[in-house]
Amino acid sequence: MATSTRQYTAKLRYARITARKARLVADLIRGQSVNRALELLEFAPQRAAAFYAGLVKSAMANASQEEGVNVNRLVVTDCRADGGPLLNNRMRFRPGPQGRAMPIHKRTAHLTVGVSEPVATGGGKGPKKPAAEKSAPKKTAPKKTAEKKATETGKETAAE
Repeated sequence: MATSTRQYTAKLRYARITARKARLVADLIRGQSVNRALELLEFAPQRAAAFYAGLVKSAMANASQEEGVNVNRLVVTDCRADGGPLLNNRMRFRPGPQGRAMPIHKRTAHLTVGVSEPVATGGGKGPKKPAAEKSAPKKTAPKKTAEKKATETGKETAAE
């Protein structure tokens, strides 16, 4: 019987990084245990790795506040990078072609990490079906031999 577990989250809003670049790191740690995720983030060369390392530690600290939670068993279940607003509301511009002004896009992101303990299921595999309930293999038509093919097309065979 499966029991639902609580998810502990940590958020970093308005992070000064693009969501597209942060998603590369988010995909790296999603589904990993928190200890493995911290190892991966420590040696990841991306700038977002430092942001996510802090978030994983914060989510672990949030989980440790509740009694009965084993912090070493936690798994990163939710890891997202959503786009945030542009910084300074596009107040700055740079020169563009033919005297035009092109806005400077300083993008931000809202980063979220959720951790939870894995659900303990009983017995591993589900109940086995009896042999009578298993589906029988599909029957296929018998293959035609060369002799039958020749008689169907009206050609004489060499044996006759």
